[in-house]
Amino acid sequence: MEENKKRKSSKEKSRVTVKVKKKAATPISEKKDVSLKKSVQASVSEKKTASPKKKVLPINDTGRRTPEKKIFIIGVALISVFFLVWGTYVGPNYFPKQGGMEKTKEVTVQSIGVPQIGGSFQLVNQDGKIVTEADFIGKYMLVYFGYTYCPDVCPTSLTVIEEALDMLGDEASQITPIFITVDPERDNPEAMKLYVEHFHPRQVGLTGSVEQVKAVAKAYKAYFSKSGDGYDDDDYLIDHSSITYLMAPNGKFITHFSHGVEAQSMAEKISEILK
Repeated sequence: MEENKKRKSSKEKSRVTVKVKKKAATPISEKKDVSLKKSVQASVSEKKTASPKKKVLPINDTGRRTPEKKIFIIGVALISVFFLVWGTYVGPNYFPKQGGMEKTKEVTVQSIGVPQIGGSFQLVNQDGKIVTEADFIGKYMLVYFGYTYCPDVCPTSLTVIEEALDMLGDEASQITPIFITVDPERDNPEAMKLYVEHFHPRQVGLTGSVEQVKAVAKAYKAYFSKSGDGYDDDDYLIDHSSITYLMAPNGKFITHFSHGVEAQSMAEKISEILK
């Protein structure tokens, strides 16, 4: 009996051991999966570490140049020819040479500065005396072109000149106001004298022949022209520029004052110039 019990107990132990071993064993399918994963990972790592293959460009079997190469070669050739021609023929004649060699022609550029206004003239004053620009050398001149029949523009401008000279006080003694007619056919010396008496006491009135007046107006860039009907009558108007010119004691142009300038502004500007 005891032996039978021992045999049973030993069989049961062996069964338990087999069962435990069976539970602890890894299935074959799982082993295959693990080995497959490892092989995949190894192949991936090998691909990553492997150096990339260089792309092999296709080779022209015929050995001909590609269109891009042809364009490049033609461009280089054209540029070379251009510089060759320039250096041989054009360059030496275009740029001045040094060291006693041939030079290009010098170009004189005249700078634009003070306008060429004013000049010589010969006219008759309100007293019938012939005067020229030389009679006013040493004095500043305020020159205005107009005519005695002018309805409004001329009297207004001459009044502004008179007021500006009054504002200058003693400085005004350096300036001679001059009124030159653009209507010599009607403005004779007598008419000029009656007219200028209504303005500054030192106002000078100048007239002359049609040719003389045109010449001095051209020198001062002054415009005038008869307007309207009745050219043959004494009743006509004259369109003319309304500018007052300030001339230096040597007869050179300094500045000008446009129509509508105030006497105060004119006086201040002249005072700055006289200082």
